[in-house]
Amino acid sequence: MQKTIIVMPVANEEKTMEQVLEDILKLPYEPLYLYVIMDSYSKDGTADIVKSYEQKTGGKIRYIFHEKSYGVISCYLEGYRRALLDGAEWIIEMDGGGSHLPGEVPQFIEKLEQGYECVWGSRFIEGGDISNHPLYRRFLSSGGTILANLVLGTRLKDMTSGFEGFQRHVLEELELDQFLSTGHMYQTEMRYYCRNRKAVEVPIHYKGSESSFNGKVVTEALKILFQLKKHEKEVVRNVK
Repeated sequence: MQKTIIVMPVANEEKTMEQVLEDILKLPYEPLYLYVIMDSYSKDGTADIVKSYEQKTGGKIRYIFHEKSYGVISCYLEGYRRALLDGAEWIIEMDGGGSHLPGEVPQFIEKLEQGYECVWGSRFIEGGDISNHPLYRRFLSSGGTILANLVLGTRLKDMTSGFEGFQRHVLEELELDQFLSTGHMYQTEMRYYCRNRKAVEVPIHYKGSESSFNGKVVTEALKILFQLKKHEKEVVRNVK
């Protein structure tokens, strides 16, 4: 197994953070590290929990404060930069609030080991599912996938999931500072830029939560969706 770093932005997760960290530490991989990325949005005791595990694990879990953060997506991208700088050959992105299950990390490692450049977590293929998520949020996720595939010419079953893995060269060949998305469209944007990579979808079990509808987010996502083809050359280094 290659050196693998999980990138995990978190905020205000003190109720679940310890269990998530323990579950990741139980995974049977020696060269597996976790970078927890945080910013000033988090106001509870999450940072203290992560820092205590950093000390206990000798750096296997690492706390990173992203001072110049402009939101969760910037924390993802900062995590990628740190992981590449520290020599990760495989990088896995997942959420830290319990919506993504640490027990599903091995299937990402297995596919990366088989040579896939990108591994996408999918809620909508056989074996995947969503729980504790309101019906309208499921509709937005599945409908967003259909629309994205139609507009962008992609063919994935899930274009909006945030559980994914990469070979390092994939991220090295992207201009991370040039991503358009600062919110939910980031996952779709990443999949679009990587559409010609050797990729595979793996089933994930997503644990959602009750959340309010935000029409502004949907409007912004649609706006970005129709800009991606034109913007691709700014992000993917071999596109002219």
